[in-house]
Amino acid sequence: MASTLAEIGLIGLGTMGAALALNIAEKGFPIAVFNRTTEVTRRFHAEAGALAANVIPTESLADLVASLKRPRAIILMVPAGQAVDDQIAALAPLLDKDDLVIDAGNANFHDTNRRAAAGLPMRFLGLGVSGGEEGARHGPSIMGGGLKADWDRVSHILDAISARYQDIPCATWMGEAGAGHFVKAVHNGIEYADMQMIAEIYGILRDGLGHTAGDIGALFAAWNEGVLRSYLVEISAAVSEATDPATGKPMLDVILDSAGQKGTGRWTAIEAQHLATPVPVIEAAVMARNVSARLDERKAGEARFGAAPKRLAGADAPSAATLEQAMIAGKILCYAQGFAMISAASDSFGWSLPLPEIARVWRAGCIIRSDMLNDMASALTENPGRNLILAPDFAARLEATIPALRQVVALGALNGLPVPALASGLAWFDLMRTARGTANMIQAQRDFFGAHGFDRLDGRDIHHGPWGS
Repeated sequence: MASTLAEIGLIGLGTMGAALALNIAEKGFPIAVFNRTTEVTRRFHAEAGALAANVIPTESLADLVASLKRPRAIILMVPAGQAVDDQIAALAPLLDKDDLVIDAGNANFHDTNRRAAAGLPMRFLGLGVSGGEEGARHGPSIMGGGLKADWDRVSHILDAISARYQDIPCATWMGEAGAGHFVKAVHNGIEYADMQMIAEIYGILRDGLGHTAGDIGALFAAWNEGVLRSYLVEISAAVSEATDPATGKPMLDVILDSAGQKGTGRWTAIEAQHLATPVPVIEAAVMARNVSARLDERKAGEARFGAAPKRLAGADAPSAATLEQAMIAGKILCYAQGFAMISAASDSFGWSLPLPEIARVWRAGCIIRSDMLNDMASALTENPGRNLILAPDFAARLEATIPALRQVVALGALNGLPVPALASGLAWFDLMRTARGTANMIQAQRDFFGAHGFDRLDGRDIHHGPWGS
């Protein structure tokens, strides 16, 4: 056992785990680490440089537990699912009831709920951690779920390692059980949608307007100096301007157009259906990723019907300003849907999720960080129960930008330029601003074939139509 006991332990020295461990060590907290493969642990310690003094390498779970101050706290950075259950089971005989296990992986919040309710022989906390390897190493956004007392036990460490926005830690307790992992899942759903909308604008610039990757990168870089300033627009500029060392071609021009996913965006779309809260921009983004993987079918489709995208010219060609305004509108609509989903979950699960704090936690460190989130935090502070599209500031922005979004979606539809996320956002907006919609037709149909009944505008106690007995 080490002569100096560690403040916290960590299991799993993969990319994210190793980065998080170095972050903790750098902030001055001695950390004990363990990896199933002993050589990985030894190499990690050997390559930790000056931070090695704050790292205690261990070669068994028993050694890890013995290296920790009581009551112990151990972060799990292992693959989501069964691996987490297996790791908890392996630790159970070694831990006391007041010791704390922290799942900081990409867990499904239903699994976190299950573990929190299972009567584990130790304390349990779920952490949503966003920011990728760079965030884990230098400051992620952290979303906690579990008992507040358990969060408070380790919050000094989590605050210290998290990203900062104007010196405010981007780490907050969200609520009990799976609340933190739920908020992280919605974050990832918004991330999917944000990325898809950027890709759709890229497609219009590339296929509709014939711009080179370098030209597109310069345009994204310019947009990143304005309202769209965000991490995803920033890196979109960087990847557009990058050159492939092997061929000298633009990097984007040599990358296969089949997007991967780890499932969190899909979880968000599925859970939105259970909550009966619409997130069509996220659903469209998940759909587009699924379609991107169908390479052979897409090639067969092009061979049969011809390529969809057509070149835009003359009066049909949208200006750079129009595309920027369309993306601003799409972004507002997407985030409004995400926060509405969080609000619905808060009511459904009894979590009292702090919407303004969630917006603040996302202002730095995470993948969807953007300047706009600060204004969203202010709007949600004024009225957390109001949809963001109705907040005065964002309503005014939408009034100014929806015409551009409408133009871009129409041009896409008329010229075969796929814009599923942008189009879904616009359709949702039009539904949300229509006081008298068309669901009366659906209710009449349901009553006709199934006698499901309906309510009347005049309030009369007559709930079936005259179409049959």
